[in-house]
Amino acid sequence: MIKIQLKRVYQAPEASDGFRVFVDRLWPRGMRKAAFSYDLWAKEITPSSSLRQWFHEDPDNHWDLFSALYKKELNSSPAVSQFLATIKSYPVVTLLYASKSPDHNHAMLLKEFLDEKLKAETAS
Repeated sequence: MIKIQLKRVYQAPEASDGFRVFVDRLWPRGMRKAAFSYDLWAKEITPSSSLRQWFHEDPDNHWDLFSALYKKELNSSPAVSQFLATIKSYPVVTLLYASKSPDHNHAMLLKEFLDEKLKAETAS
C-alpha cells in the first residue's frame, strides 16, 4: 500500500519523500520556483477558492465545517480518481503544503481522505 506523508513546502526535500506533490492552489509565499522541488502540482484536488477564502476568514471557528465541506468536494471530484491513478505506482507520496498550522490544514484532511480511499480499494 502507498504510504502518504505530509510536509511543509519550506522543509528541505529528502530522499524519503518519494513522489512529492504540491497540494495548494496558490504558490507558497516567499518561495522561488528554482528553490522548490516537487514532482506534481495537484491544484485540482485542493479546496475550491471560495471554500479556502471562507476558511481563512476565521480558521479556528470554521475548521469543523471546513473539514466537512472539503471532504464533500473531494467525494464529488473526478480529479481524485485521476490523482489516485497517478500516485499508485509510487510506494511513498509526500503531500506538500504551505500552511503554518500542522493541525488545521487541508493537506491533513486530504491525506486522511486518500488513506481511506486506498484502504477501501485494497479491502475490495
